[in-house]
Order: sequence, then C-alpha cells, then structure tokens
Amino acid sequence: MRLVYLSPVAWNSHTQRPHYLVEWFHNKTDGDVMWVDPYPTRLPLWRDLRDLRNKPPDLASPPPKWLKIVSPKALPVEPLPGIASLNRWLWGRTIRSIKLFVDAEPCVLGIGKPSELALQLLSAIRLQRSFYDAMDDFPAFYGGISRNAMLKREFLIVSKVSRMIVSSTELMNRWSVHRKDLALSLNGCAVESLPQLSALHQQSPAQVLGYIGTIGEWFDWDIVLKLARTVPSMRIRLIGPIASSVPDNIPTNIEILGPCRHDGAIAEMVKFCVGIIPFKRNRLTASVDPIKYYEYRSLGLPVISTRFGEMSLRENEPGIFLIDRCSDLAEAVGAAKNYQMSLADIEQFRISNSWTKRFDSAKILA
Repeated sequence: MRLVYLSPVAWNSHTQRPHYLVEWFHNKTDGDVMWVDPYPTRLPLWRDLRDLRNKPPDLASPPPKWLKIVSPKALPVEPLPGIASLNRWLWGRTIRSIKLFVDAEPCVLGIGKPSELALQLLSAIRLQRSFYDAMDDFPAFYGGISRNAMLKREFLIVSKVSRMIVSSTELMNRWSVHRKDLALSLNGCAVESLPQLSALHQQSPAQVLGYIGTIGEWFDWDIVLKLARTVPSMRIRLIGPIASSVPDNIPTNIEILGPCRHDGAIAEMVKFCVGIIPFKRNRLTASVDPIKYYEYRSLGLPVISTRFGEMSLRENEPGIFLIDRCSDLAEAVGAAKNYQMSLADIEQFRISNSWTKRFDSAKILA
C-alpha cells in the first residue's frame, strides 16, 4: 500500500505532525510515500515579499528512500473563480506523476490542507481510501476572498474523504456537526528522538524559561515582556523562526536565537528549567494543540502557558501553570520552578503520548 500525502508544510521545514504521520504510515505498511509540498492557496499579501527575501533554512533531514517529494507549480490565484483554472494546466505533469505512483499499488490519499489540487486528486486517481487530517482552522489564517474560498474547499473535502481526523477538541466540536465519524487525534511526541530517562536529572538546568517554535502573529509579546520584567534574574530564551515583528527595546534577559533542527531543539530544551507557551487567545489559536507541550512534558519540564486552545483544558494537570495578563507571574514562575516530575511519570507520559499511539488510534487504515 502507498500513500500520496498533500502536506500543509514543505518537507524541508522543521519536523512537524505531517512528517511523523508519513513515517508512521511507512512503518505500518512498509509502503512508499509521495509527499506533495504545499503551493499558495490564498491571494498574495505585501508581507510575502518580505518572506521571499528571508528564505527559511532547510531544517529537515534528507528524505528517506521510501519517500518521493513533488512540488507543484502554481500561481497564487486559487481563490479567484475562473482564473484559478490556470493552475490545472500547470499541474498536468504533477498529476501524471501521481497517477503513475498510484497505479503501481493500492493507494491512500492523505490531505493535510484543503486545496483545489486535493479536490482534483479525489476525483482523478484510483484510491483505496482517503483521509483529511484537520490540524488547524485553516480559514482563520486567511481573510476576504481567500478565507471564503478556503471555507468552501474545506467543506467539499470533508464531504468527500472516507476518513476525517481532527487534532484538537475545538476542531472536534466544530466538525462533529457535519460528520459523526470523526477521530480525535491530538498531537504527540517523537519518543524515539528523546534522551534516555536516566540522562534527564544528571545536571541542574540553568535558570532559563524557554520557548521553541515559530514566533508568529499568534505569539504574545506583551506577556513575554511582562514576564521578563517580573523575573529579571532569569533568562527567557526564544528559539525559532521569526514570522512577525519583534518589539523594540526588549529587556536584556530575553535571548532570541534562530531556528534549529529537531535534534538541536531537543538539546536546547533539556537546558530549560521551565517551558513556556505564550500564545494569544484568538480564533487562530483556539484550535491549536501545541506539539511543544508534549516535548516539554516528555523531558520532565513544567509548563507555563497562556489559556488558549487545547492548553486551556489542562488547568488541573500537574506541572501545568496557566497564566493571563492579570496573573501573578512571579508566583507562577516560582511554582513551576519548584515542581518536579518523577521519572516514572515522564516514562508514562511518553508511552501515552507517542505519535505511534496517536495515529494508531485514528484508524486511518481501518
């Protein structure tokens, strides 16, 4: 069995849920995977010019032998009726390549992001199964015509696929009105990439409140600045690509480092004494279950987080300290620093929250 997977992120981006999903598929079936990189599904914005100048580094590992990467050519006109048909002409070679791949063996189509190409493939290729893994509220990232077009295409895909998976409770609540056979598959952790349990408590971590991940428009700079000023003796280390503006005159105890590969990110996290997830609370983050939560906890780190998305449901979990702008941040930091997770609890957390367990429970291949 083979998989054609339309990814919401490029293969050479930092390792995310789509990378783990295709690896899980291959391990389960020993089948080959065709990974289809995303193309523009909204109209261009002025900030896209900045993004073109600041090309992100290649952070992924070289693709394994069982995976082939396809990068469709497309103009950024998908939301426009009529003109969008130009892309169908550009996709001729891509669709032929996918058909050859599919005709060799029984095949599953996986959709990680709604698109016109996904709709074309659902009707154009011979499939054994199809699934949509809804891991974000995709229309929330867009505005105007682009948002309306994304909404329409997402509903069409939801109505056509044989299986639908959602990655958060908010998405489950949203889509359960339209499909009764949803599978909730929260995010997880790549347990096999983590250091051994015996190595976690061999040295005391530095006095660092750390964040790993993209610093985008959902990142709550206000609360991070307040946190830095509240605990000036501690360093706040932010590691990841910057996709939004950074405030001027940030406190000297805030360190901003560039993005790194996944193994480097784990090595940095081990140096934290507390993991932080400072996201704004809005429609964009309401559907988010942050992978960094699972990585922090799988390393035994306490977590200070704002009340957004799936994190807002973890109020009573041990080692989780939820804050907002009215919180006593000094008290939250003190409580987090004093919390220690036992090795037995870390081991159980890893077992319960591995990517393998997540995707097995989703019954993608059932």
